[in-house]
Amino acid sequence: MEKTSRPGSRVSTDLSVYNNSWWNPGGSRLKIILWFLVSSVSINSYLPLPVRLKKWILTLFGAKIGVGLAIKPAVNIKFPWLLTIGDYVWIGEGVWIDNLAPVTIGNHVCISQGAMLETGNHNYRSRTFDLFVKPIHLDNGVWIGAKSVVCPGVTCHSHAILAVGSVATQPLEAYGIYQGNPAVWVKNREIQ
Repeated sequence: MEKTSRPGSRVSTDLSVYNNSWWNPGGSRLKIILWFLVSSVSINSYLPLPVRLKKWILTLFGAKIGVGLAIKPAVNIKFPWLLTIGDYVWIGEGVWIDNLAPVTIGNHVCISQGAMLETGNHNYRSRTFDLFVKPIHLDNGVWIGAKSVVCPGVTCHSHAILAVGSVATQPLEAYGIYQGNPAVWVKNREIQ
């Protein structure tokens, strides 16, 4: 059987002309290097450091954090100065907050093991594979399940749940439980 060509499939991506010079993470080169060095032995580490010390380090680098933070080992936070965390937030082991744009986490939010908050992506329609960044917002009471991904520009509204291994590409409505890739609403969250 002969393969048929789809429209546009003959145009090639040209990464040699990729240019993201417009993007600025908001910190000097020295601040970024210092953060990566400090975070590799404190936040993105298995050293059993107290949460109080981790919180102090994050706030020293510009994160805004409320009370009652619980943060497990090996958490990767790209730029803490683009991170706002509310009260009584749990961040599980191996969470990756790839915040090329602001990430805002409300109160009483749980981000489970291995979850990823991805504020950046690439335009696959562009020949130059252009970078785009959009903020992520997790409202109060949200639960992001283990190994789940929240994509750029997504808001997870109050008490929404993103089930284990799911991918949120669109907003999650309040008190909705979402599952799959892409995540779809499966039922309402009932809290008693």
